[in-house]
Amino acid sequence: MAQDVAFGRERLKRARFAVAAVFCVHGAVTGSFATRIPWIQDHAGVSAGQLGLALAFPAIGASLAMPLASTITHRFGARSALRGLLALWTLSLALPSLAPNVYALCAALFVYGATAGMSDVAMNALGVEVENRLDKSIMSSLHGMWSAGALIGSAAGTLAAHLGGDARLHHLAAAVVLTVLGMVFCQGVLDLRSAPDEEAPPRFALPPRSALVIGLIGFCGVFAEGASLDWSAVYLKEQLGTSAGLAAASTTAFALTMAVARLVGDKVVDRFGAVRTVRVGGLAATLGGVLVVLGPHPAVALAGFGLIGLGVAAVVPLAFAAAGRSGPNPSQAIAGVATITYTSGLIAPSAIGGVADVTSLTVSFGLVTLLAFGLVVGAGVLRTGDRTAARAGAGAEARR
Repeated sequence: MAQDVAFGRERLKRARFAVAAVFCVHGAVTGSFATRIPWIQDHAGVSAGQLGLALAFPAIGASLAMPLASTITHRFGARSALRGLLALWTLSLALPSLAPNVYALCAALFVYGATAGMSDVAMNALGVEVENRLDKSIMSSLHGMWSAGALIGSAAGTLAAHLGGDARLHHLAAAVVLTVLGMVFCQGVLDLRSAPDEEAPPRFALPPRSALVIGLIGFCGVFAEGASLDWSAVYLKEQLGTSAGLAAASTTAFALTMAVARLVGDKVVDRFGAVRTVRVGGLAATLGGVLVVLGPHPAVALAGFGLIGLGVAAVVPLAFAAAGRSGPNPSQAIAGVATITYTSGLIAPSAIGGVADVTSLTVSFGLVTLLAFGLVVGAGVLRTGDRTAARAGAGAEARR
């Protein structure tokens, strides 16, 4: 728990923009890496199966390392911890493209994932602190800035790939630029420190039960997100016989609706609260899943994927916000939720493929639809992070 230090409104606004910029930098690393995976595969000389195995290591590294973020933050303070962890993450971008074989690639991606996870926890914990002090929702737009950063990074990576650039040079240059930007932006975040008498959190500990329950909502949202991102184009091409270009448009529609919904979602959350926002989003995602499964025409399926993206956009930001308010150690609770969501993102693509092998892709997206409906049923667990409900309760108490 950070010391209760008072900050003026203008200082908090500057801190909000600084954290938003950090989210953008974090997302740009992911976008830069994803676009050069084919180059990395060729350079390392790995098969499709070996690449699939290697791509599991970022999630493994993140899951193992994320609990350390709260210990690092407790020892060095929020600003210094974020500065160091973000620098490790941006610099780790240069590692995968240097790998000469599958073993080195797995090791590089383990480090890449570990630093991604720790910096992710640190920046989300700071985001929750700023949100609490401003008493207005900002987590959705922060994650929207992450999506914007990923789009920027992927656009630069696509250009580099189109020009035939060596990914080692591309990623080294990107790592240097993003590290410098990250250090500049970190100067503006809140410099929160643990109270002198506060006991240090354990280096490794199971997340609190409240975080596990909240994490299940995150699991449903991220599963639907990961499945749609990775399989929407395949679904349109194989199930509905569309062209490759139109199939690719489904991924774009999904990503854009998510990014836009996150950037504007804070006003919705402030107006209706976290629970109703996720419940209505779950209904939209469920309707989208039904359109994907039953839609006879590609345009209907495209609309369905867009609705899934719109519906799940706010789930992860609101799950992190709720976790940050669920106990005395926000970083530990956020690490617990992040571990569950990372795991969901890891297993979703392979689970969809496995179900499709046994049955069909239509049945696979029936599973996605069921998990989307789980958001409707389980949204109430986010009441911990619902400031709208808290304010209403405080008002009712004052009127008594």
